[in-house]
Amino acid sequence: MPPAPPATGTAAGTTRSVGSATAPIGVVGRGRRRMRRWVRRGWRPVAYLWRRSLMLRSVAITVMTTGLAIGIIGAAVMVSISTNIYSQRRDQIESESARATNVAQGIFDAATATEDSNQAELETLQNEAQQAILSNTTSPGGTTIAIERTPGQSTPQTLQTIVSPGFPDAVITDSLRKAVGANTGKLSLQPVELEDGGRRVPGLAVGSTLQVPSAGQYELYMVYELSDAQKTLDFVSQTLSIGGVALMVLIALVTSLVVRLVVVPIRGAAETSRKIAAGRLDERIPVRGQDDLATLARSFNGMAEAVSRQITQLAELSRVQQRFVSDVSHELRTPLTTIRLAGDVMYDSRHAFEPAVARSAELLHAQVERFELLLADLLEISRYDAQAVQLDTEPVVPAALAADIVEEFRPLAERAGIELQLATPGGHTTMRLDAKRVRRILRNLVGNAVEHGDGRPVQVVVDSDVRTVAIAVRDQGVGMPAEDTARVFDRFWRADPSRKRTIGGTGLGLAISLGDAKLHGGRIDVWSRPGAGSTFVLTLPRNEQATTATSAIPLPELDESYDGPRAVREES
Repeated sequence: MPPAPPATGTAAGTTRSVGSATAPIGVVGRGRRRMRRWVRRGWRPVAYLWRRSLMLRSVAITVMTTGLAIGIIGAAVMVSISTNIYSQRRDQIESESARATNVAQGIFDAATATEDSNQAELETLQNEAQQAILSNTTSPGGTTIAIERTPGQSTPQTLQTIVSPGFPDAVITDSLRKAVGANTGKLSLQPVELEDGGRRVPGLAVGSTLQVPSAGQYELYMVYELSDAQKTLDFVSQTLSIGGVALMVLIALVTSLVVRLVVVPIRGAAETSRKIAAGRLDERIPVRGQDDLATLARSFNGMAEAVSRQITQLAELSRVQQRFVSDVSHELRTPLTTIRLAGDVMYDSRHAFEPAVARSAELLHAQVERFELLLADLLEISRYDAQAVQLDTEPVVPAALAADIVEEFRPLAERAGIELQLATPGGHTTMRLDAKRVRRILRNLVGNAVEHGDGRPVQVVVDSDVRTVAIAVRDQGVGMPAEDTARVFDRFWRADPSRKRTIGGTGLGLAISLGDAKLHGGRIDVWSRPGAGSTFVLTLPRNEQATTATSAIPLPELDESYDGPRAVREES
């Protein structure tokens, strides 16, 4: 098969060799990325359970440490047992081999003592020695022998090499033959590996020398199969493995039972705390026994009881305060109406009064109007505090609503020398809103922009995306520092109390506007810098399922390219 072509082509068509075929690099890369994603997704549930479940971590850590200990101990036991078994079998084999060698040598020595042996007699002696050797080796795994002439001898007679059927001549190494041929008078032993029915089994090769009359020195090799010892080791290993697994399972069950005794009360305490946090202040942890967990439950219940009493007292105090504000606001309306009627009469007749009295009538008229606005705002705030506010929705087009507010404030802006601009690139969809509350929000935002615009243009922009509709009001006046921006929605708070107000105000307008926005599921964001003006963005969801995590109009600090509403056009 010809070799794969070299990688060529552009980034989209580049290929690399894979065996005898080629594959696009992009495909390989996508496959690897997909594999990594699968691996990450597969581990996420496990990681989640590991982080959330104390019982899983306790049982897993216990099982892993126990398994490590069992593995170390089991390995040490297996090494000790295998060493002991091998030593015993080696000693047994060495003893049998020495006895068999002595018996065979005795047969040859006895023949030497009688007469000079001829070739036939030597062969007879060789057969007798072979039978004697086999009868003196009783290895359970079986023994094969070989009697070979030591090379490099010159003798009158020569015996044939005797090899038992199945003798593994290949396992007799040159080093063993060299050690045996040296004729040190000692046995030479060497561990070997044998074939038994297609599987590998351990063995031991033993070599010694025999002195044959008239034939010289011969080498005796005996190969012992140690399959019986291996079976014993396999049985011990299997027993230790099964015992270790059974012990780990037992330890896991015991650990899970013990941990459960601790975790279940903790889970109960966590569930009870969640219920208390959700407002079910009468929930308590069951107390059982006198142990540490029971002490914890009693302490938790005591704490919950104290917190419940405090919350109840604070809730009652809040209700009293709300009732007081509502009652005072209602009670003040009657005398305020009387004062308003009398003040209107005096205000209408102020031209007939002396200058000082006329000025007093004007001040009285202005403050009575502000007092009425303050009472109305206090009543609205008390409704929010009592969570008794409900939306009265109707089909509304936000862009048209903003246009109405701009036209409403245009005369005031012209008197202040401010150009009021409107841009509506979006927001022309029909939404269900509480038009009264949205109008109140826009009146507050546009009124504040005109109030603090310092004669510079004020821009109103309406835009939308698939999730939200946003209305931004931006002035280019004095602006506010960051610490004032963080408090701009606080009740009765003013950034600069010394500034003169031209359109009145109670200090509750932005707080009420924020409440109206949240009631719609929306929000009001603010951006301001000293000398650069301020921007307020009202963001409303287009439907109940949408969120306001993002806005159709970003704040300047969230969009570096933002330099004020773009494509602003004044509507005639």
